Amino acid sequence: MEFKPKIDKQFLLFIGSCMLVIGIATWWPLFLEGGTDWTVILTLTVVFLVSVGVIAWCSFAIRYVFHPDYLLIKGGPFRSKISYKTITTVNTTRDIYTGYRLLSSVDALELFYAHALLGSVKVSPQNKDAFIQELLARNPNIKVLVTNK
Repeated sequence: MEFKPKIDKQFLLFIGSCMLVIGIATWWPLFLEGGTDWTVILTLTVVFLVSVGVIAWCSFAIRYVFHPDYLLIKGGPFRSKISYKTITTVNTTRDIYTGYRLLSSVDALELFYAHALLGSVKVSPQNKDAFIQELLARNPNIKVLVTNK
C-alpha cells in the first residue's frame, strides 16, 4: 500500500520562491556582464536545471510505501526503511522545520522508532487516519498520541 503526501499551498509557495531565487542567482551574471557567449548561457542553463530538478525531485517525489516487514519512506534520493517492530509512537506535529522530515505539509505525523538517527521522522500522508490504521494493523503495540486540530 502506498500513501502520497499532503501538499500545502504554503509549501508550493516556498518551493516556487526557492526556484525563483535560484533562477535570479543563476541568470544574474548575464545581466551584469552583458555576455551572450553560448558556452556561458549553456553552463548557466545546466546549473539552473540541475538545481531546480533536484529540489523538485526531493519535494514532489515523496511516497510512504507499506511493505510486508517495513515502512519505506522515500523522497528524491532519500530513503528510510523502518521496521514496524521498531516504531514505538505516532504523534501529530506542526513543527516541520527541525529533525528528519520527508513531508510537504504542516499537518504532519511524527513517527518515533528505535535506532532513529535523529529520534524520529516526520511525514504528512494525505489520509492520516488510514495511514495510522495501516501502521496499527502491522504493529498493534504502537502508542498513538494523535490530536485533531
